[in-house]
Amino acid sequence: MSNGLDRFDHMLILELARNARLSNVDLGERVGLSSSAVARRIKALEDEGLITGYHAEFDLKALGYGATVVLRVKLENQGAEAFEAFEKAAATCPSVVQCLLVSGADDYLVRILVKDVDDYERVMRTQISGLPRVAHVQSDFAIRSIVSRSLPEAPEPAATRVQRPKNAKVGR
Repeated sequence: MSNGLDRFDHMLILELARNARLSNVDLGERVGLSSSAVARRIKALEDEGLITGYHAEFDLKALGYGATVVLRVKLENQGAEAFEAFEKAAATCPSVVQCLLVSGADDYLVRILVKDVDDYERVMRTQISGLPRVAHVQSDFAIRSIVSRSLPEAPEPAATRVQRPKNAKVGR
């Protein structure tokens, strides 16, 4: 295992991406390892920084969020100071749930959650319009979510060349 991830690591990663609440026993049954081997491997994946956290998925409508809005943001200029100022401010916006620096005509895709159109207007007036260095914002309301995954459903994730310490015990 000192040369990278093996098929058991890949299977564990995919199973955890599907359901991070599975017990080590259940994970072991799904991938063909003992629960103690699963625990060692998960700990190694966490220590290596491949697993960075565990998250819950929510029924947004049941929580009162009736709309997901994707904002396409164009900055005044592409100077380092403009990017830094925008990113720092966007990270503090309570309605922003994701902010991506992108290539193309826009500089950022920003995903916000709002209750309804009135809440969208409030968020735009009180949070988004105050973001620094913004030249233009275009909003797209999501009609419905078709697919939402943390990883692609590929047999092996792209990150395959992680060097494990030579004395790492991960076992079967």
